Amino acid sequence: MQLSRRNFFRIFGAGAAATATSGALVNLASAAMFEPPRSGSDNFIRLNSNENPYGPSQKVTYAMQDALVAANRYPYREYGDLTDAIATHHGLHSEQVLLGCGSTEILRVAAATFCGPGKRLVQAAPTYEAIAHYARLSGAEVISVPLTPQYAHDLDAMLAHTGQSEGLVYICNPNNPTGSLTPRKDLEAFLGKLPANWHVVLDEAYHHFVSPSAAYTSFLDQPARDERIIVCRTFSKVYGLAGLRLGYAVASKDVVNRMEPFITEDSINAIAVRVGVTALSDQKGMQEAIKRNASARQFFLDQAKARGIQAIDSQANFAMMNANRPVNDVVSYFKENKILVGREFPAMPNFLRVSFGKPDEMQTFWRVWDGLPMARG
Repeated sequence: MQLSRRNFFRIFGAGAAATATSGALVNLASAAMFEPPRSGSDNFIRLNSNENPYGPSQKVTYAMQDALVAANRYPYREYGDLTDAIATHHGLHSEQVLLGCGSTEILRVAAATFCGPGKRLVQAAPTYEAIAHYARLSGAEVISVPLTPQYAHDLDAMLAHTGQSEGLVYICNPNNPTGSLTPRKDLEAFLGKLPANWHVVLDEAYHHFVSPSAAYTSFLDQPARDERIIVCRTFSKVYGLAGLRLGYAVASKDVVNRMEPFITEDSINAIAVRVGVTALSDQKGMQEAIKRNASARQFFLDQAKARGIQAIDSQANFAMMNANRPVNDVVSYFKENKILVGREFPAMPNFLRVSFGKPDEMQTFWRVWDGLPMARG
């Protein structure tokens, strides 16, 4: 019998289990269906997947190299170290943290736990689509509510689709693909009206890129007194570790205990579990990444404005702009010019999502854009 993490607990008992914490990861090969196809050629400029174009910091890169020596060992005995580090980072108890193979794994587990036949998932349109896919697989009904004219979640309309049966609300804030915010005060009011048997997933994948504002406060920096909330975070964005697939949820102990059985055993890789601890402690590297992104975002918005292009005010590491034509045509045009940009989002078929790249990549993007027939629309 393979000594899986759960079997490790069974064999060595609760005393040994206390040295680790709940959470094992699952590898989500299907996650690619929610993003545009990747090209294997290094000749493409990749502005399509909201990645950190600079990769991890030097400190984290060194930690990755050091961690390679453990690649021949199952790392489940080290899960507790990472869980404890995350809990300490947020001033929480370890029992409130659930590790995932990227935050997309957390979304799958949330759908498996709180959705199912006769239940609903309520989300925005457009938004990140992974959880809707998994909710449908569970047999739940998926309700997609258009964003407001300000590109915030229409919380009143979403609330109208909740009811007596159990269900789940998904709120990505900042929202993907629009990069827009839903104000904290509105979210607090929404939670106060939400039926007691509903849970809420607050996806904060792009939290670190938000400019300081009275309108936004993370639900981890300032927790709400509501045990139905599940906050998702990822190491894929600001930490530049998208390829390692590491994310986590923070929730009440009870909610974590309900979700944990749906996590696939023993799937966190040895590199990710060690590197995650280093990334959390590397405040300098994180701040440098935030500063670079803020500069790239301002450059993008300035360039769009100079061309008279409507661009949604972004608080993420990407922006959405009105291409004034079917976006699939624009995507094809850029691909012919060796640039990968975001796919079509059906709720906004003329809007193009562009992930921020390095300065030379963004200059090339705008040069190619200017060659697009009737680019000024």
